[in-house]
Amino acid sequence: MYKFGYYDEICKTVQMAACPLLGDSQVGFEPTCYARNIEVRNALIFQMATLIIDIIALFMTIIMIVHVRSKYTAVGRKEMVMVFYLYLIMTILDFITISGIIPISSVVYPYFVAAYLGLTSAICWCLMLNGTVGFQWTEDGTALSLWTFRLTSLLIFGLMYFISIATFKEVASFSRGHPIGLFIMYFIFNPFCLLVYVVLQVIVVVNTLDEYWPLGNISFALVFFVIGQVIQVFLSDKICEGIKHYVDGVFFGTICTLLSVMMVYKYWDSITKEDLEFSVDGKGNTWEVKELLNEDDEFAPYAGQAANTVGYAGVSFANTGSQYGGQGYPQSMGHQQPAYGQQAGYSQQQQPQQMGYPQQQQQQQHQAYPPY
Repeated sequence: MYKFGYYDEICKTVQMAACPLLGDSQVGFEPTCYARNIEVRNALIFQMATLIIDIIALFMTIIMIVHVRSKYTAVGRKEMVMVFYLYLIMTILDFITISGIIPISSVVYPYFVAAYLGLTSAICWCLMLNGTVGFQWTEDGTALSLWTFRLTSLLIFGLMYFISIATFKEVASFSRGHPIGLFIMYFIFNPFCLLVYVVLQVIVVVNTLDEYWPLGNISFALVFFVIGQVIQVFLSDKICEGIKHYVDGVFFGTICTLLSVMMVYKYWDSITKEDLEFSVDGKGNTWEVKELLNEDDEFAPYAGQAANTVGYAGVSFANTGSQYGGQGYPQSMGHQQPAYGQQAGYSQQQQPQQMGYPQQQQQQQHQAYPPY
């Protein structure tokens, strides 16, 4: 029977990294059923299926970090990327602690487990703080915002680290048999931070956004996390026995945690829009001049509607009705297309005086723009 503040039933159900360091006996708790081990060069590797998921999680986290960093003008970009950095480090520590790379009997094993537990709390705290970015308590990306995230996350990490080490070593009033402090931090404080984040995001979406589709992403993140924890804490031994020890609840819990993190990224990406004016893209914008118009005609963009406007070939739009200056009437219709720079009805000698251009400037224009 599960008791508040005790890991007895939890560690009998699922193989957790902290379980060998808890309990009244020196060997700690051992699960009733756990995934099969494999031998590689005279070394036992535990939780092989879970390790594969951890490797996939590392690659997916790197991809998410790159995508978050590429959104240069997105709100809360620098704050959100901290969560993924912490998750990346936590995944590496999870890989080390559950695989047997560092033996349980090693003197450094408790310190790695304490660091892993500290990162779990730091991630939840940092994610909760990200939920406040949308309320603009301070401008995102500033030194005040970033250092608030860094220092408070470091404080939570240090607090959880100290509680873990004090429990494992039974310092002061901390006890391995009754790890109440560790229980409260891991099973109450962490879910509380995640719940606050979800509530804050619902408020932000309802009050500021025109559509509610992002709520689906954050809902999926919450559902995946809850399913993963339920499988690990309550159903791990049953799954292990049903699948003949090939995998246990740790495998499915790791998958659900990864999916939850991915949905948090998907949610953040859906509510943040980048300012294209200041964004940096690998593909440059190409500007192309489609048509040369008379630079002295202020109605050049409306050449098809302006009267007596000379187009590219010098054809009067009022006379031809053409929308493009380079296209006039065909020769078969009896209309002769004027030469470049010459308006219909005027000779080349008359046009400069009528339009007010000096003869020298008109010649320079003819030299700058050769005939089409």
